[in-house]
Amino acid sequence: MAAQYKDYYQTLGVPRTATADELKKSFRKLAREFHPDVAKDKKKAEEKFKDINEAYEVLSDADKRKKYDELGANWKSGAEFRPPPGQGGFAGGQPFRNTRGMSPEDLSTHFGGTGFSDFFEQMFGGQRPGGFNGRGGFAGERMTEPSRDIEGDIMVTLEEAARGSLRTVTVRHENRTDSHQVKIPAGITEGQKLRIAGRGEGGGDLYLRVRLAKHPDFEVDGHNLVHELEIAPWEAALGAEISVPTLTGKVSIKIPHGTASGQKFRVRGHGLGKTGDLHITVKIVMPDKLTEAQKKLWQQLAEESKFNPRD
Repeated sequence: MAAQYKDYYQTLGVPRTATADELKKSFRKLAREFHPDVAKDKKKAEEKFKDINEAYEVLSDADKRKKYDELGANWKSGAEFRPPPGQGGFAGGQPFRNTRGMSPEDLSTHFGGTGFSDFFEQMFGGQRPGGFNGRGGFAGERMTEPSRDIEGDIMVTLEEAARGSLRTVTVRHENRTDSHQVKIPAGITEGQKLRIAGRGEGGGDLYLRVRLAKHPDFEVDGHNLVHELEIAPWEAALGAEISVPTLTGKVSIKIPHGTASGQKFRVRGHGLGKTGDLHITVKIVMPDKLTEAQKKLWQQLAEESKFNPRD
């Protein structure tokens, strides 16, 4: 089944030569603009947010980006895409064939509601293990479907991972489409698998591997969230009370005077699940430009402090 090619560079609004920092900057800007929790048109924003996340999921990963770039720069958005031989989501080097002579492409399974496009599934999706597990074969004169587990990816936002949610996922099999209610438990982490028993092929199981959506404000470390807090030099020197984001709203933290760049603070209970915390790393940021008056003040500070960090 052909999928529509996705131009991930166009989605993020960056050239194909974009650096990791340029990709991150563009992603953060777009993700904040289209995050469903803040956008007015939540439905439209949700779809856009998924596109942005999928693009960054691929381009921020060196191996995925290399694989994607090997397609070349001549693909056009909207063109039909079929993965080259061996580049689809199936396991093993040789195509599995059942007794009907069907290859995995004939038996391919496509997902809906997972947050990832068909293009992503064909390029980077989970493996669909093929084969008999003792329940396939013949029943008298009638052929039965081979029992086969199916595995795919599901994009879960950090908000969903923090509070839990219920998602509807569709699975398009060879000749039917099934819908399943999938419970995403609070505190779920990257790489965990959700098992839906008996919803694979011929009585096999369906497995959905969790991919936590990228977030403009947080990195994920197990059940903890990590936030880089940018502060001004005078806030570091004099101390300040600063509002920082969490998944449930803003909280205020106190930055003590004399705080150094790289210093870490912890806000308990604001990570993922019951055991997760929010870890804050301070980054002191200088102004881009200084006026003449500001330069004089910095000069005065330098003369008054007589501080040399290299002594």
